Amino acid sequence: MANNFHRLDRRRFLRGAGTALALPLLSSSLPLSAATPDGESNPKRLACIYFPDGVPMPLREDPAYEDWSWFPHGGGTEFKFTKCTDVFEPVIQDVTILSGFSHPHARRVHGHRNADQFLTAAKIRRDVTYKNSISLDQVYAEQIGDQTRFASLVMSTDGGIGTPCAAQTLSFNRMGRPIPAEQSPKRIFDMLFVKKDADAARRLAMSQSALDEMLADAKDLRGTLPAEDKERFDEYLNSVREAEVRVQKAKEWVHKPFPVVDQALFEDDISPESPRLYLQSMFDMIYLAFKTDSTRVATYQIGRENGAGVSDRLARAVGFNLAHKLTHDTKFPGGWENLGKYCRFLNEEFVRFATRLKETPEPAGTGTMLDNSLLLFGSASSAFHLSRNYPLVLAGGKNMGFKHGRYLNYAGANPMSGAWKGGIEPYQKEITHDDQRLTRVFVTMLQQLGMETESFAGATGNFPELLS
Repeated sequence: MANNFHRLDRRRFLRGAGTALALPLLSSSLPLSAATPDGESNPKRLACIYFPDGVPMPLREDPAYEDWSWFPHGGGTEFKFTKCTDVFEPVIQDVTILSGFSHPHARRVHGHRNADQFLTAAKIRRDVTYKNSISLDQVYAEQIGDQTRFASLVMSTDGGIGTPCAAQTLSFNRMGRPIPAEQSPKRIFDMLFVKKDADAARRLAMSQSALDEMLADAKDLRGTLPAEDKERFDEYLNSVREAEVRVQKAKEWVHKPFPVVDQALFEDDISPESPRLYLQSMFDMIYLAFKTDSTRVATYQIGRENGAGVSDRLARAVGFNLAHKLTHDTKFPGGWENLGKYCRFLNEEFVRFATRLKETPEPAGTGTMLDNSLLLFGSASSAFHLSRNYPLVLAGGKNMGFKHGRYLNYAGANPMSGAWKGGIEPYQKEITHDDQRLTRVFVTMLQQLGMETESFAGATGNFPELLS
């Protein structure tokens, strides 16, 4: 007789050294909420990965153009990768390369200040109070975040939230506030898979009581405030409500066991001082979180703009000192090749991550994990400090209707490129070619992820060319 796993005691888990590790994700124990309308249990996942500093874009007449341009040569299905991007060839049938896309509000923004807008498309001005909007990942997390233990996983190499216009996180909430990002693989692992606090239920009950009292008092107080104070107070109330949602969600999951994974792999923390291993570990965190259905939404900011922070040292993986300096040194002989080697390293690790998803059968559905995961990999800079023609890779999502194996080139025959040798920077030059709105890609992604929407960040329209 077949086992009925739905009748397993889901509170049974392995115990030891004050921690708890639980049963793995089984197809028969997948939450009913994960099932698609036609009955297939295919969770739909989203991961957005960002790298800073732009990519090699030598002029067509430059000897480095043939080998070290980041964008392929050609278009459609007839294109040729360069040495910078040929690592995508083994997974090309699961990948689409995009050029000629950007956010209109960021096209005249200096490349040191554009990462904040990558997933928000917000109009951020420096001459007024900084204000962002909700990011793509959090829009989707609001839709499906209640179906998993964690609504989303937010990571960055530099951690924290940084400063306005120099964020160290890709994720922003409904109020446009940055969501703190975690940088330690071990802490991420412990958060996802190791339960240490046996008193969590009691503390959650106390937190709920405190929040109830705070909200009651807040409603009374708001009525006494002048109009100019109410907007700021409403932001505070929104934060309290977000905390209330998190507490309620934690109460629902506190007695559910954590998935079983190999804890020995992450007994010691890994730092960016070991750049290749560190990057692999951070991608592994997304892989494990997706495989165990701990979350279906993740962001990872590989580095912040402007060369500040520990992420700048990732270039040591390929024999250089600081990553950002490579963009400035493209004016010297061999500069394009050096920047290309660093970008190739980042591409290699993304491909390794995508390949691992591709080689893993969907734990509780059909196809592979990559077929049910939509990956956006890219930057808000192309040439030196230029916030146009974003270098973008869209991967996975075949079970969501995405068609791959193509290079969709909307940048035109002569995109702005070349080394910066002083004077007016590329972002200050006249716009001679109108990019496509990246929000159209975002709308398509959200629609295929199952959301009913026709717009993102106030812009309407999708991009059906991405679909089968």
